Amino acid sequence: MSETYTDDHLKTILKRTRRVAVVGVSMNPVRPSYYVARYLGLKGYTVIPVNPGHAGKRLFGQEVVASLSDIQGSVDMVDIFRRSEAVPPIVDEALEAFPGVQTIWMQIGVEHAEAAAKARAQGVDVIMNRCPKIEYQRLFGELRMGGFNTGVISSKL
Repeated sequence: MSETYTDDHLKTILKRTRRVAVVGVSMNPVRPSYYVARYLGLKGYTVIPVNPGHAGKRLFGQEVVASLSDIQGSVDMVDIFRRSEAVPPIVDEALEAFPGVQTIWMQIGVEHAEAAAKARAQGVDVIMNRCPKIEYQRLFGELRMGGFNTGVISSKL
């Protein structure tokens, strides 16, 4: 599939987003879903952890919920850490539970064209096969600190 997204588009999404539901978050600190969710929280996003296997536990100051429908209030972005074949019902639930959801974000290795088309048809931005943590670091100059040339000019040291 390999869609391309402009840096401006990704930056707009990351700047406008405040509340993120992370579907498939792990309680294990070495799992990508854990450290991506933790990083987003450290950057000022409110992270709502979603994982039925850990419902009722606390993670990053929030109660883990079993499903998107269990979240009180709205979310701006749903970040999906599940296999591609699990995406359609997650997108359906997100569209039903959050009429104002702005972004469906599928993590690296996660893509589903039909689910993406359904969300886009309702005016939702869809990003597939990307990581918001990596994109945030790349677009806001943080990867540079790790020795990566991001192409972003910054006065940060």
